[in-house]
Amino acid sequence: MRFIKATLAAAGVALVVSPGPSSAQTKCGTTDEITIANMTWLSAQMLAEITHIILTKGYGCKAKLVPGNTVPTATTMLTKNRPDIAPELWISTAAAIWKKMADKGNVYKASDVFADGGKEGWWIPSYTAKKYPGLKTIADLKKYSKVFAEAATGGKGRFYACPPGWACEIINGNLFKAMGMKKANWVLFSPGSGANLKASIARQVTRKKHIVAYYWGPTAVVGKYKLVRLGMPKHDPSKWSCLTNKNCENPQTTGWKPGEVAVAVVKKLKKKAPNVAMFLSKLQVTNASVNEALAWADDQKASGKDVAVWYLKKNPAIWTKWVPADVAARVKASLK
Repeated sequence: MRFIKATLAAAGVALVVSPGPSSAQTKCGTTDEITIANMTWLSAQMLAEITHIILTKGYGCKAKLVPGNTVPTATTMLTKNRPDIAPELWISTAAAIWKKMADKGNVYKASDVFADGGKEGWWIPSYTAKKYPGLKTIADLKKYSKVFAEAATGGKGRFYACPPGWACEIINGNLFKAMGMKKANWVLFSPGSGANLKASIARQVTRKKHIVAYYWGPTAVVGKYKLVRLGMPKHDPSKWSCLTNKNCENPQTTGWKPGEVAVAVVKKLKKKAPNVAMFLSKLQVTNASVNEALAWADDQKASGKDVAVWYLKKNPAIWTKWVPADVAARVKASLK
């Protein structure tokens, strides 16, 4: 090679040596294994798999998915700095632990993963909203009890509340009371379980029947059955505190606060892998796109990895904004 260079130089030929293809690549920044919390529900699994694909295929990181759930994951991040990343950590569910994280300073919120925040509330099918344009808020329900009447309710409207044991069971019961729903010809119905609540919504929507139920998003149910969230009053912390108390003597109407859902990251990762930290700071998905993905997954009985690949193929306009162009190109190549 040295002989060739010398010969070319002697002949007056300019020799341009192109840098290797990897010299300008955006790299991981660390050879340490990066652990990612893989939670027990599908949206969190999808986000964990998306993060894993981008880190391994895009940045060339050594990454691993580890089992997790909201409180256990938050606890181990606080006490053991592991896992390194929790792509969907519901701060509102782990508020006490999150405060300890803030005090200790070893974990930070890289991004709010859902653009609209987590959404809880009372939902109706889109065809119901279209047929009854005057039904826009939960307060409007008092005028529409007959629309939601079923054979077993004797002409009264049925509201599908939360299953027993869920925190929202108390909230919905108090809200039902605060709004005077019983006097407005409504009955509060417990579906018995989360599976039954989902099945009840599926049954009514499949038959094009009207239903109003508590639910949350983004979820497959909201996306698949095209549910519309009824408007609620602005969240009032003092009123809300009473709604969460099963012994609340004078419940008053207020709305849910949008759920704060974080991409939680241990600070040591930010120091050793700044490129990864930059990606995580931009990791945010629209609620609508997640609802759509989860609806597809529900129909296909897809795994978290299946829906992650589907999401990346379907939504390049969203995720390519999170990473440099060379990273995006490598991720796209891996999806073929």
